[in-house]
Amino acid sequence: MRTTYAWNTNGRAKMVNSRKIEDLHLIVAAKCRAFIAACAAHGIDVVITSTFRDAESQNALYAQGRTAPGKKVTNVRGGESMHNWRRAFDFVPVVGGKAIWDDAKTWAKCGALAESVGLEWGGRWTGFVDKPHCQDTGGLTIAQYKAGMQP
Repeated sequence: MRTTYAWNTNGRAKMVNSRKIEDLHLIVAAKCRAFIAACAAHGIDVVITSTFRDAESQNALYAQGRTAPGKKVTNVRGGESMHNWRRAFDFVPVVGGKAIWDDAKTWAKCGALAESVGLEWGGRWTGFVDKPHCQDTGGLTIAQYKAGMQP
């Protein structure tokens, strides 16, 4: 699997928040591509907004709406998200060249299409509903990933 690295001008690694499908686990990348194709077949374009993110990027998102300006976008810290394990991606449907954030019918259709290709859709979660989020955990929990297990 190819790893995305980014470097500051001083030669130090900086935060990574990728949008590249290639940065996902191979199985998740294949399901992501199948999801995009399924959406296209139903007349919906989607833009992948986030794939792999490192723990530092995850922590920066977690800070939003808490200790940093912005709206809360996640309830999990670095190491606690399937994004950190290359098992999740976020998307937005695009209709007529515009991102569609508030059309429940379009989101529901995208969610059903994600599920049809074997992904878990965050729009079905209770508590913190995360419509832009899709994942395939590989049958493992975050605790299992942290313990070094692989699917």
